[in-house]
Amino acid sequence: MVTLAHLSDVHLPVLPRIPLVHAGLKRGLGLVNWHRKRHAIHRMDTIEVLLADLAHQAPDHIAVTGDLANLGLPEEHTNALAWLQRLGPPDRISVVPGNHDIYTRLGRDPGVARWRAYMASDAYGRTLTGDTTDFPYVRRVGEIALIGLCSAVPTPPFVAAGRLGAAQLERLPRLLDAAHAAGLVRVVLIHHPPLPGQAKRLRGLEDAAALKAVLETHGAELVLHGHNHRNMEAHATWHGGLVLTLGVPSFSAGVAHGHEPLARYNVIRITRGTDGHEVEMTGRGLAVAGGPVVELERRKLHVRPAESALHLPGE
Repeated sequence: MVTLAHLSDVHLPVLPRIPLVHAGLKRGLGLVNWHRKRHAIHRMDTIEVLLADLAHQAPDHIAVTGDLANLGLPEEHTNALAWLQRLGPPDRISVVPGNHDIYTRLGRDPGVARWRAYMASDAYGRTLTGDTTDFPYVRRVGEIALIGLCSAVPTPPFVAAGRLGAAQLERLPRLLDAAHAAGLVRVVLIHHPPLPGQAKRLRGLEDAAALKAVLETHGAELVLHGHNHRNMEAHATWHGGLVLTLGVPSFSAGVAHGHEPLARYNVIRITRGTDGHEVEMTGRGLAVAGGPVVELERRKLHVRPAESALHLPGE
């Protein structure tokens, strides 16, 4: 059995002062939004409570699908690296950046490249990707092939959209095919929801239709994402089966607001069975503000090895 924990949109609530060299309209508006609303939602005490529960679950690997930062500042990237190091070593944690991590251009500053150890292919992955440090990266965890995509790009004010670009979309099919040939459960990590219509135009993935076409042609068993701060489920079809996409709420939301629930993360357990891989997804998080972490839901899924298509029970 392989146990994978999925968390997203941490929005670490440690906001440094904005250096003049990195100031601008978008960061100024973001700072106002943080002080008016977001600082009361994303709470360090909530993060600590969920971290303690996550440690008790003892996952084999943790997938973090972006938005560790708020304004994409260098000091935030440094603070996030320290947080990741506390969470665990790079061989136990895989990260993809979110739009708040790559907020606007930083000039020569390395930005999220500070997290490179958490966003690089392992020895297995390098047999597929070579020595490139570009996305997608590939990591193997037991029966799982983790494929990390970067959908985060600098955007103007009031825009939180993402884009993969031609290079990632061109490389992705070969990686999906290779992992499928190896009999692995392919788990794609991306920050933005991967399918068309899952987010408003100024918040969505600009080339979602192209990504959907790749998934429908080459397949994947799971796509894990964040961004919308909600518990989400959608499907793409592949060889008559389903590619299941799962979104997770913010890991730090101590207050429910709008359509966004309290903090949560998912635990995904994958076990080889006699007729395929059994997949159990358990949601853990806050049921009430200030309360303990509890089990919010538990569901079983099934992977058929003949088509590597993931089906919900009864379908």
